[in-house]
Order: sequence, then structure tokens, then C-alpha cells
Amino acid sequence: MYTPSPERYTDTVGYNFCGKSGLKLPRLSLGLWHNFGDVDNIEEAERMLNYAFDKGITHFDLANNYGQPFGSAERNFGKMLNKNFAAYRDEMIISTKAGHIMWPGPYGDGGSRKYLFASLEQSLKRLQLDYVDIFYSHRYDENTPIEETMGALSDMVKQGKALYVGISKYPEDKAREAYRILKENGTPCLIFQGRYSLLSREIETEVLPAASENGVGFIGFSSLAQGMLSDKYLNGIPENSRAALSHGFLKKEQITEELVIRLKKLNAIAIERGQTLAQMALAWCFHQQQVTSLIIGTSSIAQLQDNIDALKNLHFTNEELWQIGEI
Repeated sequence: MYTPSPERYTDTVGYNFCGKSGLKLPRLSLGLWHNFGDVDNIEEAERMLNYAFDKGITHFDLANNYGQPFGSAERNFGKMLNKNFAAYRDEMIISTKAGHIMWPGPYGDGGSRKYLFASLEQSLKRLQLDYVDIFYSHRYDENTPIEETMGALSDMVKQGKALYVGISKYPEDKAREAYRILKENGTPCLIFQGRYSLLSREIETEVLPAASENGVGFIGFSSLAQGMLSDKYLNGIPENSRAALSHGFLKKEQITEELVIRLKKLNAIAIERGQTLAQMALAWCFHQQQVTSLIIGTSSIAQLQDNIDALKNLHFTNEELWQIGEI
């Protein structure tokens, strides 16, 4: 039986206030997009979850369709939560989302009130919870009026099924509209979740400024670009890597010769800093002050600790930032 370490807050990952709210998030949050489904090693997943909590990682990020098959990450997390963390629920931030395809037919996708409420109820059953801390609209749905989507999010908070709400991957103009509507509804947007990494910097010009102006926090996902920003792919595609799997989002053809050349240049800078490439890639994201937290997805405790160690050196010289930008 797992018992959390009494030292879990003495050597922690550190915490940031999320936007203008009173909620703090750990600088690193554990994502369950990969490695927590029925096709994965559940024993290792449970060990990672326990280890993360022992290190002060209190935020666990899910979505209705995480895991293979869909819903299995929430269901497996719910079992682990009930087994190991029932007495520690109030020390945890648990988030989930809906917006992408989850079940067949006209009501299993998008941003309608019908889909969002049905999905939340299903997620709560899988998670074995009465409420989630954060519920996201996982994507902007151009076929649903944004007032309907935001109204559903607001009502989830008012009904006590979610404490906070957020949006993910919204275009900047629609994000601003969402922020306005949610504020008018009395349920201000807590957080924006978006892709952010050395290889994907689009949010810097519009999304981050809009979030900052509206007092909204930002949490990044895929900050290691599905593992590409690690030493895994410096010499080809390893047998057990994500790119080698038949399922998942990272494909072999994404590991191009041009990419490998860039990765090797970045790795040289990381070595000079005394970091692994993955550690430098995570640390680099925090040079943007608007970044509240980063979602990390790991397949082993060793990877998890390597990611945590990135926080030991978050300082970059202007020369390093220039070199990285050039690459």
C-alpha cells in the first residue's frame, strides 16, 4: 500500500499562481495523454503517479479521450486515485477536457452543451470523483456558438462539478471572446492550455499576450515535442520510442535528417549548460514569464526525475537564447 512521503513539500518542484487567481499550480504537471491507457504498463504508470506526488507534483492533467482505448486513462487514474490517494484528494488538482471525438454519432464531439455535460458526467464516473478542479473546452468548435460552449462551462462551475474552467488550443480572437463571456458569466477563465516548445513558438505573438491581459494563466503541453526534444532521436529511432509505435501521434516520418541536425546543435548547448536536451527544452519554456506550468508526459520514473531536474537551472544568458533562436 502506497503512503505519500511526509517530505513531499520540502523538496518540491515549486509553484506559481495561475493568472490572477488564488490557485497555485506546480511548475511541472503530470500529463496522462500517453502511458496511462489499457495498452500501457499500468504498474509503471502507478509508480510514476506515486513518485510525482512524492516530489510535490500536485496537478494531474487528463481528457475524456486520453489513453487507448478512449477513456482508459481516466478510468485507470480513477482506480489509482481511489487506491492510493483517497485521503489526499484535497492536495491534488485534477483536470480533464472534452472537445474532440469521444463516441460515435452527432453528440460525441464538438462544443455543444449536450456533449460537454455528457462528457463531464462520464469523466466523473471514470475518475470516481464528485468534481474536477479544472474542466477545459479542449478545442474551439466553429459549428457551435461560443456563447453556448462558455455557458456550459460556467454552469459546470455553478453546479459544483468543476471548480475552475479553461480553454485549450483556441485561436487568439476566439480566446479573447471566451475570456469576455466567462467573465460576464461570473466564472472567469482560469487557464489557457496550448502547445509550446522550442519547435513550436506560435503562441508567443498573440496567445500569451491575450492571456496575460485577461489575467489568465498558461500551461504548455508537448514541450518536448512528443519526445523529439530529447536525446532519444539523436542517432535514429529507438525500438521502444513513440515514433516506433503503431499507435500515437508521433510518426517516423517526422524524424527528418534536417530535424536531427538541429537537435544535435541544441544538444551541444544543453551539454554546455550541464543539462540534457530534454531538461534544457523544459527550462527554456520558463523564460516566458506568463508560463504557469508545463505538462510533462513520461514513460518511466527515470524520465520523470530527469524532467524534474530541469528546474535546477532555469537561467539563460542572452547569448544562449540567441543561439537557440537561430537554431
